[in-house]
Amino acid sequence: MPSFTSKTLLAALAGAAAVNAHGHVKNVVVNGASFQGYDINSFPYTQNPPKVAAWTASNTDNGFVGPESFASSDIICHKNSANAQARIVVAAGDSVFVQWDTWPESHHGPVIDYLASCGNTGCDKIEKTALEFFKIAEAGLVNGAQAPGRWASDVLIDNNNSWMIKIPANIRPGQYVLRHEIIALHSGGDLNGAQNYPQCFNIEVTGSGTVLPQGVKGTSLYTPTDAGIRFNIYRSLDSYPIPGPALPAGFAPAAQGSSAIASSATAVTGPATNAPAPIATTTAANVVPSPTTIVTSVVQTSAAPVQTSAVQTAVPVQTSTRPISTRPQPTRCPGLGRRHLRKVARA
Repeated sequence: MPSFTSKTLLAALAGAAAVNAHGHVKNVVVNGASFQGYDINSFPYTQNPPKVAAWTASNTDNGFVGPESFASSDIICHKNSANAQARIVVAAGDSVFVQWDTWPESHHGPVIDYLASCGNTGCDKIEKTALEFFKIAEAGLVNGAQAPGRWASDVLIDNNNSWMIKIPANIRPGQYVLRHEIIALHSGGDLNGAQNYPQCFNIEVTGSGTVLPQGVKGTSLYTPTDAGIRFNIYRSLDSYPIPGPALPAGFAPAAQGSSAIASSATAVTGPATNAPAPIATTTAANVVPSPTTIVTSVVQTSAAPVQTSAVQTAVPVQTSTRPISTRPQPTRCPGLGRRHLRKVARA
C-alpha cells in the first residue's frame, strides 16, 4: 500500500498536471495564413519577444479567471493582460480560426466570442477598461440528456481543439479587440467555481459595413451569481442560459470546420488601412435576448472554407537565450484537483 508521503506526492503531481492540461490559443488562421499567438512558454522569458496580435498576459500556468475577479480588469483579456502591439487584417465576413494547444475534456462549458471597437485610439494603445464588448457568437449546451452533457467545448475538442469565428459581414470597418472565451463549468455548481479563459487579439476589419452594436465594459460582462455562471452541469438538462450581454440580431455562431494552414504570416503594425469605427449608437431595440434553449447547430463541417492543398504545420516560435524572469510555480485547478485527490486516496 502506498505510504502517506507517496499519496501526498501523487496528489501534488496530479494537481500540477491538471493545471498544465488547461490551454491557451497558440495561433490564429485567416484565409490559410497562420499568425502566432502569445506563447506563454517562451515570450514571458524573452527580452524582445516578437510583436503578435495576441494580448500578453501572466497566465503562464494556463490558469483561469474566477468569478471573484469578474469586477477586476483580469476578466477582460486574462490576468495582468496588456495590449498587443500588432494586429491581423480581416475582411468583414471572413472567418478567424483559433487553435488552442489543448483543452481538457472534463472542462465542459460554453464558447463565446466578442468584439470591442478601439475607435480612434488604436488597439495597441487603448486602455483595456475602456473597451466595450458586444457578442458576435455564442454556443452553449448541445445535448443535456445525460450528465454532464455535450457542450460547445466538446465540439471544440472534436475540432482538433479549434474554433471557427465569423466576423459579421455588416460590421463597420476599423480596429477591434476580438475576445474569444471558454467558460469551464465542471465546478460551476459552487459559488465562484466557474473558470473563465479569455483570449484577446487585435484585428483590423476592412469593408463597407455600417453596423456597430452598443457594447458592455469587460468588468460588467458577468457576475458570480449569473444563472449561466453558477450552474450545475451534473444533472439532466433541457437548456442553458448563456451568460453575458444579449447577442445582437443577425449575429450567430459560424459553422464549425477546419482551416488548413498554407503559410505563416506576421501581424501588421503601423497606421490602419481603414478609418476607425465610430462610437456605437445601436439601441436595445436592435438586439435579441440570449438564447436559453439547446444549441444544436454548432457542428457543421461542410460550410467552413477549407484549403485542402496545404499541409498544416506548426508555427515557428521565436525565443531568446536571455531570460529576464523565472517561471512561476503552477497552481492546482480546484475542479480537477478534488477528483484527482479522491482517486489517489483510493489507490
